[in-house]
Amino acid sequence: MRLLLLEDDHILSETLQYFLSKENYTVDTALSIEEAEELTFANSYDLYLFDINFPQGNGLSLLESLRKAEDTTPTIFITALHDMDSIAQGFKLGAIDYIKKPFDPQELLIRIAAKFTQDFIAYKNLEYDSNSRIIRLDGEIIDLGNVQLKIFEKLIRNCGSVITKEELYECLEHTSDTALRVAITKIKQKLNIDIKNIRSKGYILEKL
Repeated sequence: MRLLLLEDDHILSETLQYFLSKENYTVDTALSIEEAEELTFANSYDLYLFDINFPQGNGLSLLESLRKAEDTTPTIFITALHDMDSIAQGFKLGAIDYIKKPFDPQELLIRIAAKFTQDFIAYKNLEYDSNSRIIRLDGEIIDLGNVQLKIFEKLIRNCGSVITKEELYECLEHTSDTALRVAITKIKQKLNIDIKNIRSKGYILEKL
């Protein structure tokens, strides 16, 4: 695998390159946004590792511009930020993970390995990554509320089987038929999928 590491801390960049190279990753390093842009144009990568904060520009803006150029390379952000808005923005842009500084390089190796053995479930034009719990519809990340996500996960993991109301009630904060119907209606609208109500039994997401 070939990785691009964007990190302006020379020592951290060299340390991560050393650890990743020992695990047989090919690592190109960039110390600036401009250098990273040039490398992405000249090469094809399996993974981006981007720091967020730079004196001029940031990793989020770089990823946004790459996505607009139809570059879908998986990206992990390395950040000292504890700003959840920035982290959320990273995921909306298609990042698969983030890791907060300071961290043990071994943790990064574990995260990279885990992300490339992800459990993906595809259904029509949907893709669900159960590790990150990210849903993509035609490549775009769709946000579901926590309750809706739990219900969707039960249905997609048991596609073709009826899930009883009692099982789905476990996903609700306040148990009622109305709350369940509302949640399922929202899922259907957001994801454009057909979830059928089997009278007196439960709900089913039918196999394709």
